[in-house]
Amino acid sequence: MPSPALAAADEPIGNVATLTGTATVIHNKNSIALKQKDDIFLNDTVQTSTDASLGVTFNDGTTFHLSANARITIDSYVYEEGGSKNAGQFGIGKGTVAFVAASLAKTGDMHINTPTSVLGIRGTTGLVEVPEGGVTAANNVNIKLYPDADGRVGQIEVNDRQGARLGTLTQGASGFSIRPGTGGARFAAVPLAISPQQAARDQGIVRQVHAAQTVGRQIVTEQRAIRRANPPGQPGRPPGQQPRLQPNQQQQPRQPGQPQPGTKKGEKQGTAPQPGAPKGEKQTPTTPNGQKQTPGGAPSPGAPNRQGNQQDQQRQPPGAGGQGATTTQHQLQPKQPAVQPPPTPGVQHPAAAPHPQPKQPRPSAPQKGKGKKHLP
Repeated sequence: MPSPALAAADEPIGNVATLTGTATVIHNKNSIALKQKDDIFLNDTVQTSTDASLGVTFNDGTTFHLSANARITIDSYVYEEGGSKNAGQFGIGKGTVAFVAASLAKTGDMHINTPTSVLGIRGTTGLVEVPEGGVTAANNVNIKLYPDADGRVGQIEVNDRQGARLGTLTQGASGFSIRPGTGGARFAAVPLAISPQQAARDQGIVRQVHAAQTVGRQIVTEQRAIRRANPPGQPGRPPGQQPRLQPNQQQQPRQPGQPQPGTKKGEKQGTAPQPGAPKGEKQTPTTPNGQKQTPGGAPSPGAPNRQGNQQDQQRQPPGAGGQGATTTQHQLQPKQPAVQPPPTPGVQHPAAAPHPQPKQPRPSAPQKGKGKKHLP
């Protein structure tokens, strides 16, 4: 199993958080122009041009802000979330560089190398100035300590290149100037007097590195999620290049004849089965009141009302319609009177026939011998 340090060489260890102007990265001896969210790898060297600035945030949250004409190198970086053996070593070659430490300084060892010193960072914000023309008696490396965004102050241990302790910064807005000794003597850390003008300029750079850390944490989290969703080795994916996701990608409308999402190939699409219907029984779309629905969406003409049918069934006496049968009666509609056609001019219509009168009974004939007078 490869060690964390070897694995970090193949995986990004940070991202570009902020960028103004032109900045480049030297990766595998190739100089590449940087843009926001670009990946940063182990052994990369990033640098800014004139009137440019660059913010880089690493996976643990440690952030560097490079002012114009500055350069840093990532010499080593090992970070495991929740681990206790995290470590990082960065080299500042030239320019003004501000930094804010994160998990590396709290759970491991974080070091920054300068041409004349090695700094041990213990959870704080700092600013390093390395003269571009080299270290001379007039151009010294300046190291300053400032409070974090929440006001807390850590410490910076200053050692020479051989590891001998030169001094320790523990108070905010304090600093050392690393000067070469005379006659071959070792370098010395001389307390630095920070003028109000320098303090105001430094505070502006410190605010920029704190803002870059806030943005950079979000970018690092986003890019890590993209890498997990698109692991290396996918077909057509060049090594070291991470594909960008399409945020807020809207689904295209389904064209006629295309299967619905989630439908298996060859599966017939249709109306979803109704709750409680037996398996395999053909379903017929119905309206909310229970009427059958035609293909056009309208209820079938003459279809009975389901609610009315249920009431009629309740009123139907038991046994009606045959034993074991249930008779469904339609609601009775009032009979409309026949409409008489209008009279046509010149045509005589027969009068309506009078209602037949009931026949009266005939008087019975008088019986013989009754009611006759006898002559004398």
